[in-house]
Amino acid sequence: MKNSLFTIALCLLLTSCLSEDPKGQLTEKEAYATAAGVELHLVNNLYNYIGGNQDSQGLMGTTRGVYDFNSLTTDEQMLPIRGGDWYDGGFWQRLHTHQWTDSEEPLHNTWNYLYKVAMLCNRSLYKIDRNRNVLTSAQYESYTAEVRAIRAMYYFYIMDLFGRVPLVTTYSETPETTGQTERSATYAFILNELNAALPYLSMERSNYVGAYYGRVTKPVVWFLLAKLYLNAEVYADNDWTDAHRPSGSSLFFQVDGQKLNAWQATIAYCEKLTAAGYSLETDPAKNFSVQNETSAENILVIPMDKLLYANQFDYLFRSRHYAHGSALGMDAENGTSATLSTVHAFGYGTENLDTRWAIDFFADTVSVDGKVVMLDNGKPLVYKPLEVRDNLTGSPYEQTAGARMKKYEVDRQAYSDGKLQGNDIVLYRYADVLLMQAEALVRNGGDGSAAFDAVRARAGMPLRSCTLTNLLTERLLELMWEGWRRNDLVRFGEFDTHAYLTVFPIPQSVLDLNGKLTQNKGYK
Repeated sequence: MKNSLFTIALCLLLTSCLSEDPKGQLTEKEAYATAAGVELHLVNNLYNYIGGNQDSQGLMGTTRGVYDFNSLTTDEQMLPIRGGDWYDGGFWQRLHTHQWTDSEEPLHNTWNYLYKVAMLCNRSLYKIDRNRNVLTSAQYESYTAEVRAIRAMYYFYIMDLFGRVPLVTTYSETPETTGQTERSATYAFILNELNAALPYLSMERSNYVGAYYGRVTKPVVWFLLAKLYLNAEVYADNDWTDAHRPSGSSLFFQVDGQKLNAWQATIAYCEKLTAAGYSLETDPAKNFSVQNETSAENILVIPMDKLLYANQFDYLFRSRHYAHGSALGMDAENGTSATLSTVHAFGYGTENLDTRWAIDFFADTVSVDGKVVMLDNGKPLVYKPLEVRDNLTGSPYEQTAGARMKKYEVDRQAYSDGKLQGNDIVLYRYADVLLMQAEALVRNGGDGSAAFDAVRARAGMPLRSCTLTNLLTERLLELMWEGWRRNDLVRFGEFDTHAYLTVFPIPQSVLDLNGKLTQNKGYK
């Protein structure tokens, strides 16, 4: 399916082969002479950046960026020191122990990446306006709405990570010359932009191969709005360091002409996704299989194809032991592992092992193609989930401690040691929608059991009472390796005893360039 003529043509839209400005190949007049040219260069070109192939680039798939700051800072996963491996100046350990600084280069690079895309959206909106004469009214509204929605999505990540940030919304402004906007105001801007874009976006599924493959459509925006409303208490709070939050029950929003509180608004958008036909796959592994572009559950993905796209997925490669990679005909980095608390949450070593353990983790004796993988010393490769520690140097399990990432099916035909795989990278999916709905119902004083039970039942696990405590655990079990753990822990008040750490510091290099900015409270 991905090798169809349509998909080959689509690579012009989704790889990084296009420049940010077509002037080097075409004059601006030529590039934007038709509606198709405007769409190609000013709308579709923005999707070049949702994935990446370099550190800190892309929303997921690469390392030292959005995903690592949202995952390796949590109780979900870690990169332990293994002798001479994975010290890297202490960066990974600072993430794990919440001792990061404002001088972390990956933090600076992540800031630059997110703002780069937001500024490209401003550029696109400006140039769409300049070339409005070649567009119909419907085209103008559609293209503008899609770009505004992409920009709002990027500001969601910026606001979530950094709190008080420059809100730059015109082509003539830059992040280097703009002061900070309160978090609540940026939050309101994102909500307004997404809601304004909705009427003009397609209803097509973004995860299916076709004209809207990998693009922001109505269902993608519904998911984002549900996530934003669910986190209303966090994002509407301008001083997240004082341990006081506004109540989601008293934060009201307009949804389809109705005044709803934050929890009701979350439920409303979750219900829209159900009504649109999204559903749980009978086999959850299908969502992460090599050919996962037919998933009934995935909502937004980063398209992947080793022959067409430059986007990479580094996490399987980073996690596997060297011998494991070799047995697959690939290299590996022997790094990322589940934390001890995650291993216990899944019930490893007990009679109550969660069925998702086998889907999510390589553990115990490792086999490939029915053959036990052997180490250089002639012994079998045995991952030891219960032996993982921050620093494994000198441990007999220095190289083998920790359960490793397995969630994505290994593409045996992948290139670049498996990083150029066929599996689309899953950003948003319907299981998360059900868990958001269940949580919002509970927070609003209702019963979220139906949605919660659906996720548990699909996993073949005994039903539990739908409490906030059980919901937080279930989000770990269901969404393991998917990049949501920091967001969840912050919302539940479980991220850190020091509230200021729920956002990252503004990089010092950014402060040096813009005297209008001040450091987030608690870091100075």
